[in-house]
Amino acid sequence: MLIDGPRMPPTAGGKPSHLVIFLHGYGSNGADLMGLAPYLAKALPRAQFVAPNAPEPVAMAPGGYQWFPITHLDPRLMEQGVLRAAGGLDRFLDRELERYGLDESRLALVGFSQGTMMALHVGLRRARPLAGVVGFSGALVAPQRLKAEAKTAPPVLLVHGDRDDMVPVTAMFDAADALCDAGFSAQWHVSPGLPHSIGPDGIEIAGQFLRAALEGRFARAPALR
Repeated sequence: MLIDGPRMPPTAGGKPSHLVIFLHGYGSNGADLMGLAPYLAKALPRAQFVAPNAPEPVAMAPGGYQWFPITHLDPRLMEQGVLRAAGGLDRFLDRELERYGLDESRLALVGFSQGTMMALHVGLRRARPLAGVVGFSGALVAPQRLKAEAKTAPPVLLVHGDRDDMVPVTAMFDAADALCDAGFSAQWHVSPGLPHSIGPDGIEIAGQFLRAALEGRFARAPALR
């Protein structure tokens, strides 16, 4: 079960019209990604931001959590881990949508690293399409399964630093290729000189993308099955 983390209400006040859920990376926590909320809120003043902690604590990282254990980018272990964690994240999304009285068309996922793996896996397999998915510095796990298992095709933005020594930038290009091959609309951006992190250019581009996605300015893709 996911552990509740920080929340930031709409800066415009009132009831939220959109919901943005952050999915943090390995050994981190919800508070880390919630640091993006004040910047993204400039483009999304009516959005509620939610940043849960992943379900498993990391023994060697006090205050840190993981979606699944990972020591290196082993495709088999990542696939097993994502599959094990997917159900809990799906249920959390259902609860948050009910909490705020919103549907999937008002929901966007923003992941970083391992959180991107979760966002891409779960976000593309929901019964109803999300408004959009943003993935920073991550990867698409089990790309060979995507075309057969994807149920919806929300717009996707991938952002990656070209000096990332933890998840190489080639993972972003591989993910973009696999998404396009499976019929998804995928945009991508490379942050020059950036290591395994999120840069100001990525935040700005993500804000523009999320605003367009949550306002419905991208073509709404129907269910794939």
